[in-house]
Amino acid sequence: MGRGKIEIKKIENPTNRQVTYSKRRAGIMKKARELTVLCDADVSLIMFSSTGKFSEYCSPSTDAKKVFDRYQQVSGINLWSVQYEKMQNTLNHLKEINHSLRREIRQRMGDDLEALDIKELRGLEQNMDEALKLVRNRKYHVISTQTDTYKKKLKNSQETHRNLLRELEIIEDHPVFGYIDDDPSNYEGTLALANGGSHMYAFRVQPSQPNLHGMGFGSHDLRLA
Repeated sequence: MGRGKIEIKKIENPTNRQVTYSKRRAGIMKKARELTVLCDADVSLIMFSSTGKFSEYCSPSTDAKKVFDRYQQVSGINLWSVQYEKMQNTLNHLKEINHSLRREIRQRMGDDLEALDIKELRGLEQNMDEALKLVRNRKYHVISTQTDTYKKKLKNSQETHRNLLRELEIIEDHPVFGYIDDDPSNYEGTLALANGGSHMYAFRVQPSQPNLHGMGFGSHDLRLA
C-alpha cells in the first residue's frame, strides 16, 4: 500500500515542522553528494531553518566562492555590488569622523582657527574649560591618593620607631647576665662586657671568715666560662 500524498503547505506544529526539516535536509544533502560523485557536478547548497540554523554542502572539488563567481558570470548578476557599496559607505563615514577628530585636535592646540566664527570659538573655549576641569580633578585625585599612601607609610614607620625605643629602654633597665659590679676599678669585667664577652661572667665574693678579709679577691679571681 503506497503512501498518500502530502499537501504542500506550511506545517503549523513547530515540533513536526522541525522534524520534517531535519529529515528532508538529510535527504537533500544525500542527493547533493550523489550528484557530485555520479555526475562530477559542482554543487553548492545553503540552507537556513526557520530557527536560523545554518547548513551547507559544497563539492570537494570547489568552494562556495568559486560557485558564486561562476553564477555571476553566467547570470550577469553582481552578487557583491550591494555589499561593496555598504562597505564603501562605511569607509567614507569613518574617514569623515577621523577628519573631524583630527581637525578638533588641531583646533585645541591653537591651529586652524581662522575659519571659526565667534560662536564656534566660544564653544571651543567652553569645551577646553570643561576638559581642563576634568584634568585638574584627576590630578588632585592622584595627589590626594599618593598623600594618603605616604601618610600611612610615615605612621607605620613612626610606630615601628616607638616600638624599637620601648624595647631598648627595657633592655637598659633589666640587665640580662650576672651582677653589675659597682666597683669602678673592675676594669677587666667592664671591658669584657663592652667587647661583647657575654660568655664570661664576673662575680665579687665577700669572705665570711674574718681571717680571709685580708686576702684580695677581685673579679678576675673567680670566673665561670
